[in-house]
Amino acid sequence: MPPDSPPLKPDPVIEAYKKDVDRTLLRENLKLSVEERFEKHMQFQRFAEELRRAGKEARRRKDNS
Repeated sequence: MPPDSPPLKPDPVIEAYKKDVDRTLLRENLKLSVEERFEKHMQFQRFAEELRRAGKEARRRKDNS
């Protein structure tokens, strides 16, 4: 934006959502390399899959009791 342009007005929708975003987490993640972020994502995917597996197992046990 050129220096002599008037400042943009804040978008009320964006402002409403910003209050619910933890920007410290965003900053911390942006400090990581792309590879580190990818690995973090893969770890989360493994965790989510384990939760799904445990949930299925718990439901199976409950249905068989």
